Amino acid sequence: MASGSGPDVVSGWVVERPGPMGSGPLAAVRRDVPEPGPGELLLRVEACGVCRTDLHLAEGDLAPHRPSTVPGHEIVGRVVAAGAEVTRFRAGDRVGGAWLRGTCGSCRYCRAGRENLCPASRYTGWDADGGFADAALVPADYAYPLPADRSAVQLAPLLCAGIIGFRALRRSALPAGGRLGIYGFGASAHLAAQVALAEGATVHVLTRSAQARELALELGAASAGDAYDWPPEPLDSAILFAPVGDLVPVALAALDRSGTLAIAGIHLTDVPALNYRRHLFHERNLRSVTSNTRQDGREFLETAARIGIRVTVSPYPLGRAPEALADLAADRVHGAAVLVPD
Repeated sequence: MASGSGPDVVSGWVVERPGPMGSGPLAAVRRDVPEPGPGELLLRVEACGVCRTDLHLAEGDLAPHRPSTVPGHEIVGRVVAAGAEVTRFRAGDRVGGAWLRGTCGSCRYCRAGRENLCPASRYTGWDADGGFADAALVPADYAYPLPADRSAVQLAPLLCAGIIGFRALRRSALPAGGRLGIYGFGASAHLAAQVALAEGATVHVLTRSAQARELALELGAASAGDAYDWPPEPLDSAILFAPVGDLVPVALAALDRSGTLAIAGIHLTDVPALNYRRHLFHERNLRSVTSNTRQDGREFLETAARIGIRVTVSPYPLGRAPEALADLAADRVHGAAVLVPD
């Protein structure tokens, strides 16, 4: 957020014409600073992680919910102002804004603690402007308090990559001391792997990136091979982070009897035909992962603090947001890309 001769303005990026990154889907914008409404926080953005979902929105894999929306939903910021009815936060507090932005609170899914499935759910950077800017509005009820003594760049990836990876790990039904296969090893996967390792799992990573395989071994993975390799032992559970449908039968075939594959992404290319005996028989399970609940977020952030999770980041100035997304598309990002306002 910058001050000039006129009113304060927000500088950032919007998805203007969804398409391949080479077509320039993002456009730089300057807008008046928004006023926080009832229940909202105005944040001065300190850092915003770059998620593969942002890439899907920019490239048109996910249809935009509104025109010219600021993407970004891994927001770390300081409260500048709070709207009426806000009691949890005050000016100066460090707060995190995440993907899940709102739910109805009254449908059968919300009442059952499954608010991630609420038909009226809303999302930051899709239904409302996000954090690819130097200021952002965040609903206080969906914000997370964050420690003031940690690097904002290190915290940002926890707010989606970490939370979604944590939910995917739980959806994979990994037994105690089990054998976990991780397909794709970017921002979310390298955090989920650390939780699994801290809980006593044996982790095998399968990814096309040689740099990611090196990182996996540094973090404690038992093996690291190419995405289409066979793991060195049958898997109790697997998580598919790469948005590649061709890997679904590959991961299913690697499962032991009664094993579970969880697909973590919001977008996946088409899945080829499955052979019942080879891929599903012996009670193998196939699960998807849809968003997260706020309880997932709270549990993951507590777990990350307790185990001292290591976040590998590649920082970019906010002005280079298109480059960060292009690098993510080309698998050139080491760990998690994070935008830092100029």
